[in-house]
Amino acid sequence: MSAFDLWLLRFLLASCGCVVAGLGVWALTALCRRCVAEFSLQRSMWLLSQITVVATFLVILLPHSERLRVIPPIDLADETAARLVAAGGTTARAAASTAVSAPVAGSIERPWLAYGAQAWLLVYLLGLGYAGARLLHARRILNGLCAAGCRVDALNQHDGFAATLARAPAVIEVDAPISPMLFGLFRPRLLLPRHLRGFDVLQQQMIVEHELTHLRRRDLHWMSAGVLLQTLLWFNPFMRLLRAKLSWAQELGCDRDVLRGRPQAQRKAYAAALVAQLRMQRGPTPAALAFGGVGASTLAQRIALIRQPGTASRRPWGRCAALAGLAGIVGATLAFQPALAWRIDPVAAAGPALDKALWPFTPATPQGTISCTELVDAASGERLVHEGQCEQRVTPASTFNIPVSLMGYDSGILRDEHTPKLPYRAGYVNWNPSWRAATDPTSWLKNSVLWYAQQVTLQLGAARFQRYVKDFHYGNHDVAGDAGKDNGLTLSWVSSSLKISPVEQVAFLRNVVNRELPLTAKAYDMTLRIMQSDTLANGWEVHGKTGTASPVLPDGRDDEAHQYGWFVGWAKKDGRTIVFARLAQDPQRQTGAAGPRAKAAFLRDLPARLDAL
Repeated sequence: MSAFDLWLLRFLLASCGCVVAGLGVWALTALCRRCVAEFSLQRSMWLLSQITVVATFLVILLPHSERLRVIPPIDLADETAARLVAAGGTTARAAASTAVSAPVAGSIERPWLAYGAQAWLLVYLLGLGYAGARLLHARRILNGLCAAGCRVDALNQHDGFAATLARAPAVIEVDAPISPMLFGLFRPRLLLPRHLRGFDVLQQQMIVEHELTHLRRRDLHWMSAGVLLQTLLWFNPFMRLLRAKLSWAQELGCDRDVLRGRPQAQRKAYAAALVAQLRMQRGPTPAALAFGGVGASTLAQRIALIRQPGTASRRPWGRCAALAGLAGIVGATLAFQPALAWRIDPVAAAGPALDKALWPFTPATPQGTISCTELVDAASGERLVHEGQCEQRVTPASTFNIPVSLMGYDSGILRDEHTPKLPYRAGYVNWNPSWRAATDPTSWLKNSVLWYAQQVTLQLGAARFQRYVKDFHYGNHDVAGDAGKDNGLTLSWVSSSLKISPVEQVAFLRNVVNRELPLTAKAYDMTLRIMQSDTLANGWEVHGKTGTASPVLPDGRDDEAHQYGWFVGWAKKDGRTIVFARLAQDPQRQTGAAGPRAKAAFLRDLPARLDAL
């Protein structure tokens, strides 16, 4: 499953989330209409309601919006690894070899949810195209009416215009049973049916004033925004309802302005004109602002408001409460969205060749920084704490010295805490002053001396080194190193090919604590003996290892400003063991190494966390 598949799943989640948000917005507006009678007159609230639903859709699409969630993630398990394991090691390795010889990324079966998300994207695009085609069709209808009509060059030739207007739109009279309507965002035009001349002069003037009021209030811009938002989320039924309410509010607003200060007799004449017009027209024309164009279903309510119009609410608390409710819907929808967690270890099923050949779309280090805290009960495997992007694989850096220690003692290369003690030689990596001295196993692990670990792995040899990593189920199992540099034995775990996630670190350490790896007892005992330990104030004994490394930029340079800081290990007290992994990436350049800083911050919070478990 590629990064594009993950985006498709996020798009599907955003689509579902915006429908849920639409339901919440519609419920909120229903409550506002019940508590504040004037709410229906507020066109701004209806447009903001649409914007809220669209904002929910977009914010779920953000790359790291799942950080704000408060519910567990959805695990997107791929069936491929399980099938490869079931096929057996020989078959799996053969599949890996085939993949290397013909590396086709699409050869791995994708989970059914990925196919569903792809199908939904196709449906969405088809629906979007259909909605756009309908808008173009409506536009052609209106342009056709304009072409068939006659332009009214002098406004004084029509009784509906009480006086010549300085900024009147182009007026076109058509011989068709339509409603008077205003359309055209950039070049407004007013369509008037010829049968309007049969109305009373006062009725004609109020009808025309209604359409011109739309122009003064810039309702065309408001309506265009509403239609655009509805078109983008055409599948959301609540967007259609909210857009209809926006149109309704615009009509009520124009009615209110036209009838302001008029006597009751003129109000009745206006209502009678509305009824007469609705009887003549065949139906509302889409994508236009029309007198009576809201439809006959709302005729009784509109006439009631015309006879006894309400006034816009001047109480600010109602609008503030509605705005707060809309903002709360966006926040709640984001917080309660389930994050998409994709965890699969194809290497554990078929070896590192399959990982390299069939999973080329593993996302690179994101622009945002990574942070994770993972705690698991060593005995039961129960996940106790899972915070942050704990499935993201990065370089293990010096935390890899734990598996190197196990390899060294199991193979006999390392013998005890102080043997062998190796001298520093010219040409060894000497990034830190403490590395320029003779080093034994204890000082190696304490100071993370890279050249000492390299001497161990070089003595192991490539085949045995690879076998250990595979038996440990360590990360992506890739110890090939940098492409073309033949440095897998010496640098594969330092900002190179070998990568591991905090979840995988904890799984590995749990196997170490429970002694479930194919190693000698001495390997476990001696590794524990040379690891640094700390005793917390509440009595927990902590054994851990730090690690510091930098992401690699596209040009091959190290990104020193965004170091990874690891601290992994386990804590023991009263027969209980908690395995942990802490990963923190610097958001900007910091002083000192990231690993010790991650350890210090983690240990500050650890006593309270352990006491709460």
